[in-house]
Amino acid sequence: MIRLLVINGPNLNLLGLREPEIYGREDYAALTEKLQCWAEEEAVGLKVFQSNHEGALVDAIQASYGNADGIIINPAAYTHTSIAILDALKAVALPAVEVHLSDISKREPFRQISYAGMACVKTFAGLGFEGYHEAIRFLKAYLNEKNDPQAGL
Repeated sequence: MIRLLVINGPNLNLLGLREPEIYGREDYAALTEKLQCWAEEEAVGLKVFQSNHEGALVDAIQASYGNADGIIINPAAYTHTSIAILDALKAVALPAVEVHLSDISKREPFRQISYAGMACVKTFAGLGFEGYHEAIRFLKAYLNEKNDPQAGL
């Protein structure tokens, strides 16, 4: 079974409260519940981690080595500032998919730079919670094809 780690960065624990016009009205518990349902639908193992601390996110990425087949990451504000997260993703060399609830390409100029995205095979942005669902499906297909190149034919 494919094992995925979903990593969520700072302030995502405040979903539903924080700028609902940008991030939606559903809370973090609703997101984690949907993630588990989507993982069951796709028959993948899924662990979800959230922290407001950059070092804890780096530690989770490092701990994924040998324990996960791929990473789905929403680094939140650290997207635009954290070379440490970029370096951790590059170090473990697991396929990673970046997710953003909002469309960062249509936000403030400083939000349009994604360091974490430089180590990711794909980015889903502006799809709300559905971006995570797309990331699970994409990463499952990507890993299946990587493990069995004939699967894509």
